[in-house]
Amino acid sequence: MERVEIRNGSVTLSCLDSGSGGDPVVFLHGLAGSARELWPSAAALLPDHRVVAVDQRGHGHSTRRPADLSRRAYVDDVVSVIGALGIDPPVTLVGQSMGGHTAMLTAAWHPDLVRRLVMVEAGVGGPAGEDLPAKLGAWFASWPAPFRDARAAAEFLGATPMAQAWIRDLEQRADGLWPRFDADVMRDAIAGVVETARWREWQRVTAETLLVSGGSGTIQQAELARMCAMRTDVTHVVVPDAGHDVHLEQHQAWVDVLRAFVS
Repeated sequence: MERVEIRNGSVTLSCLDSGSGGDPVVFLHGLAGSARELWPSAAALLPDHRVVAVDQRGHGHSTRRPADLSRRAYVDDVVSVIGALGIDPPVTLVGQSMGGHTAMLTAAWHPDLVRRLVMVEAGVGGPAGEDLPAKLGAWFASWPAPFRDARAAAEFLGATPMAQAWIRDLEQRADGLWPRFDADVMRDAIAGVVETARWREWQRVTAETLLVSGGSGTIQQAELARMCAMRTDVTHVVVPDAGHDVHLEQHQAWVDVLRAFVS
């Protein structure tokens, strides 16, 4: 596995890249996530596929405070990664949560680039109630960073699989451990997802699509049912005993589903 960087205008994008065989698969993490969080999922497809996991703008090792946090900017980043890394399209795009929304829009706006689409605990977006961007922004702003060490981070964040992923990804600085994102950037990034329900884009997707949801996930059943009803090339799989972070909470079950789809 190699960490590589590319430029898309004023933004630097960091990616984890490995393998050379089979159809290429590109992974996009969710809000406040990182390529590292998704790497175990990507590595599970080696050596049969080339796999690339992207730190989306504002996250991980990519530009921390990009000027543009629009949905179009996130999609343009995916297109830039595919081109700059010499990945032969069409690819399989795998995205979790916000990353799934980015993947869907990429498939809708650039159908020539995407052969298969995998959306994990992701929908078409639109109003989520309770001013979700402000709520999430306040939560991330409440982190008492810097953390003295990983134990202090765990005392605050807890022991969930997602908390453990955040702790593993903390950045060591002289004064302690810091998250690899800023709270206000997360607030503004998710605002683009919830401002509009993208049903028109969903209908434009021509890539064969897999929807993966957790048995206790956060995507509304009515939304998933409508997504399946609107297109005939959609498969929906529910992973039991998993919530929003299916890929972390039930990793092997998720990998089994992913392998079956991409092969």
